[in-house]
Amino acid sequence: MERRVTIIYSEPVTSRYDEVGEAEAEKSILDAVTAVCQALDACGLKVGLLPLAPPWEKAVQTLGHLDSDVVFNLFEGFPGEPETEALLPEYLEGIGLPFTGCPAKALKLCLDKAKTKAILKASGIPTPDYQIISPQALHSFELGYPCIVKPPAEDASHGITETSVVNDFKSLEREVVRISAIYGRALVEKFLGGREFNVTVLDEDGGLVLPVSEIGYSLPPYLPKILTFAAKWDKETEYYKGTGVICPAKLTPEEEKEIHILSVSAFKLLGLRGYGRVDLRMDGEGRIHVLEVNPNPDISPDAGVARQVKAYGISYNEFIEKLVRLALEKG
Repeated sequence: MERRVTIIYSEPVTSRYDEVGEAEAEKSILDAVTAVCQALDACGLKVGLLPLAPPWEKAVQTLGHLDSDVVFNLFEGFPGEPETEALLPEYLEGIGLPFTGCPAKALKLCLDKAKTKAILKASGIPTPDYQIISPQALHSFELGYPCIVKPPAEDASHGITETSVVNDFKSLEREVVRISAIYGRALVEKFLGGREFNVTVLDEDGGLVLPVSEIGYSLPPYLPKILTFAAKWDKETEYYKGTGVICPAKLTPEEEKEIHILSVSAFKLLGLRGYGRVDLRMDGEGRIHVLEVNPNPDISPDAGVARQVKAYGISYNEFIEKLVRLALEKG
C-alpha cells in the first residue's frame, strides 16, 4: 500500500522577530516545505501538507484530523516562541505516530543552551566556558575577554550581530542589556577565535557523519568572524557576502576523526534521533570544542545540510527518503 506522509510545518505569522528585523528565517521554512514535498512525491509517496498556527489548542484540533502513516516534521515552533517546537513531537509520541527528526526531549534540552553545555562538560566533551547573566547580575561576570553574548534559547542566529563579540565591560553591559531586553537573559560564552565547522549526523549505522563544512570568513578586520543573523539571511550585508562555506573542509585525518568522535558523542549524549547538526570551533591552540547541537536543522536545498548530503554522494531526494525510512525504523 502507498505510504501516506504528512508534512507538518510552522505557518509564518507576525512575531517578535518582525520587530527586530529577523523574520526572514521564519519565512524560509516554506522553501523547505516545497523541496521536501517535491522529493517525497518523486519517491512515489502520497504527500499531504498541514501548516500549524498558534494557539496550540487550535493546532491540536487540526491534528485531530490527521490521517497519515508517518509525519515529516518541519514544525519549528510558533514564530517567536521557540519553546513550542517540542509540542508537535510530544503530541505524536503520545499517539504513537512515527515522525522524522528528533524526539521532544532532545528538542527541549538543546534549546536550553546552558543546560546542554553543562551536560557536554560533565561528559568530558569540550565546550567553551559560559555564564547566564542578566543586566542586574553583571557584577558576577568572571569569564574574561573576549566573549560572545547571545540569546540562551534561540536558533537561526537570532540576536547575533556584529557587536555580539565583546572585549571590555562596557560592551559586555551593552550586549547583555540588548539581548536581555528581547530574550529575558543572556548567554555569555568565551569566544574562540579559531576555525569554525559544522557537521550533520544521521542516526544510521551507529552515527553516520556527513562531510564536514568549514565556515570561510573573508570579512573586514573590524567585523568579528561569527555567523551573525545577517550572514545567514541578509544578502545585501558585508556579513552575507563575506561568509562562505568550504565542503568538504580541508582537515588532517586526526582533526577529521576528532570532529567525528565529538559530533557523534554529542548527538547520542543529548538523545538526538534521525538527524542533527553539530557546530564546532577551534581555540587558539587548535583544540576543537562543541559550540552547539542543533536537532532538526534546516534542510532546505540551499542550506548546509543539503550541501553536505551532496558532498557525501547522494541526491537530495534520496536523503529525504532516508529520513522517512529512519522515522519508520526508529518510530
